Amino acid sequence: MNSPIDPKYLSDWSGLVRGTPAELHRPRDTAEVAELVRRCNDERRKITVQGGLTGLAGGAVPADGDVVLNLERMNAIELIDELEGIMIVQAGATLEQVQAQADRVGWYFPVDLGARGTCQVGGNAATNAGGDRVLRYGTMRDSVLGLEAVLPDGSVLDSTTRLVKNSSGLDLRFLFIGSEGTLGVITRLVLKLQPMPGPAVTSLVALPDLPSVAKLLRELKRTMGALLSAYEFMSKQFIDQAVTLCGLRCPVDASAPWFVLMEARGAAGQQVEDAVQGALEQALEAGLINDCAVAASLADGEDFWRIRQSIPELLTHLKPTINFDVGLPWSQTTGFIERVGASLEARYPQAQHLFFGHLGDNNIHLMTGPHAPQEHNAVENIVYAELAGRHGTVSAEHGIGFIKKPYLHHTRSPSEVALLKRLKDVLDPRQTLNPGRVID
Repeated sequence: MNSPIDPKYLSDWSGLVRGTPAELHRPRDTAEVAELVRRCNDERRKITVQGGLTGLAGGAVPADGDVVLNLERMNAIELIDELEGIMIVQAGATLEQVQAQADRVGWYFPVDLGARGTCQVGGNAATNAGGDRVLRYGTMRDSVLGLEAVLPDGSVLDSTTRLVKNSSGLDLRFLFIGSEGTLGVITRLVLKLQPMPGPAVTSLVALPDLPSVAKLLRELKRTMGALLSAYEFMSKQFIDQAVTLCGLRCPVDASAPWFVLMEARGAAGQQVEDAVQGALEQALEAGLINDCAVAASLADGEDFWRIRQSIPELLTHLKPTINFDVGLPWSQTTGFIERVGASLEARYPQAQHLFFGHLGDNNIHLMTGPHAPQEHNAVENIVYAELAGRHGTVSAEHGIGFIKKPYLHHTRSPSEVALLKRLKDVLDPRQTLNPGRVID
């Protein structure tokens, strides 16, 4: 059924606007999705697939005349296997909805993002979202056992296996996880839940310099092992802006140049406070950290995380921003941040350049702004040029979409890009689904 086109369907969190679509559809089941895709493919019309519109790469932004397929009404939790810890959901269910339902039955869904209340698990799979706890649980790919997808010709692929081990040929789910809707519309997911962990012990740490961020992580992995569930680093500039905008206070020495938010969780009933305290005491004695604070209550822990998850406030305050989501080996991190930071400060002293990210999974974020539109290409060239030859990626978790497509060559070899194009041409020869994303 056609619906009036609300302006909210014209863009995502990237701020990119491309045009006005001709139709908006919000189907309620896979059959409706298949019928719409089949019709558009026959009529050679272009479809923009949308989830929660929280993307930062512009992948869900329609062009003039597009048919928008938004999955927000396909949000049912269809089955929870409480014995084995498996959930079957429609792709439009929000991440927060999945987390809450898992919690209700004594299980835990570990993928977590600041946009959890809005982003949809189908979109999380389509971009292979990472989030705050990849260090322990992996990306969205590691939490998906199987899926259902509508192919560009309108046929339905049922690959909804519930098995962890299945060596019966190519694992087809991996054609669609991370494909950003270019090869099929994910409509249903089989999710793997985890045992409910014990209470989190959350700490905020101040560090003397950037190399200490990686050195501390190395030591924590050695001493704490699997207890370490999150390791988020932030620059002083990030901390200063976040506490001001959110009305919070920094519980450690705010003059330090770098900070880490770390979380440790054991099994239910397992005590981890002593392990955290011991690890931090060793780090203080070794000079790896200047100061630290361990949350004394759930409210304290939430405030620590509130600092790290202040992205919506920062985006609003610094808009228009340019946002980066790169990945690098630890050994390359310090040089990359120092060179990029110095270049941006020299050329754009009027802007804020905020570094933060999930170092445990090699992911560095940079938010820089405000910037005039004519500055975007120059800023992107400064950042992405520093990735050349460093075995990095231009997108660790946000996807490529439209915005990062010109820089894909920094991430993928010519042979990889050629194979991506062949896959697209074979599965979607009429370029029906999300054309122009990732590759041309």
